Amino acid sequence: MTSAERRRYGVVGDPVAHSLSPALHRAGYAALGIDARYDAVRVPAGTLATHVAGLRPEWGGLSVTAPLKREALALADTVTERATLAGGANTLVRTERGWAADNTDLPGAVAAVRERYDGPAGVATIIGAGATAASVGLALADLGVRTVRLLARDPGRAEETVRALAGDPRLEVDVLPLEGAAVVGEVVVSTIPVAAQDEALVAATGGAAVVFEVVYDPWPSPLAAAAAERGQVLVSGLDLLVHQAVLQFGQFTGHNGPLESMRAAGEQALASR
Repeated sequence: MTSAERRRYGVVGDPVAHSLSPALHRAGYAALGIDARYDAVRVPAGTLATHVAGLRPEWGGLSVTAPLKREALALADTVTERATLAGGANTLVRTERGWAADNTDLPGAVAAVRERYDGPAGVATIIGAGATAASVGLALADLGVRTVRLLARDPGRAEETVRALAGDPRLEVDVLPLEGAAVVGEVVVSTIPVAAQDEALVAATGGAAVVFEVVYDPWPSPLAAAAAERGQVLVSGLDLLVHQAVLQFGQFTGHNGPLESMRAAGEQALASR
């Protein structure tokens, strides 16, 4: 790479046009005076390895979103323990030894909850059983959670998530059908779409100290609105997105990501939609 070429980064996925990551990372560059470029690039499932192989030397890192996180893990030359445990990587960084894969969703989720809540958390319910549920469940173990109840719309399709959570010896996991199941514990995490949040589910979450709603658009979701009205601690998907992006920013640039500047950019981008 010549000195005239700007360092490049971006987010890859499909779809990806809706991503807030460009707004967050660009705000970080502006706040710190870093001359870099960050773009959203649509990369269909099954094509990430080809895309990465074709990147020019000025590309220093990628944020990876659905449906490419497992592909990112498979193509990397080195992989962090937490990415392996989660079964997917949301971060690829170019190094002298090739591409390094990490999962900043895990520490990002820990930071997002700790920012809002410092009370006890031994039991948690996670609604939904996809890749995000696995990452957040593993993060909860670092917050002291030892028992996770996974409520799945189709328990038969929760095997990969259960396997990921069971890979952490600190966690005891049970899986139940979402419909009619009780929500238990100090923390309830929702990873399901807004359309699936019916009145019965919203009512069932009223006993938790913390409601972690990973959706950030549309906002507020029914669960988030009810949590705010009830006075529960509310952790948002934007909180998670910003904290994991701050950690990515550090890996990409070698500078600490400016949390408040990046958060403000995310809030502004959401408000303009």
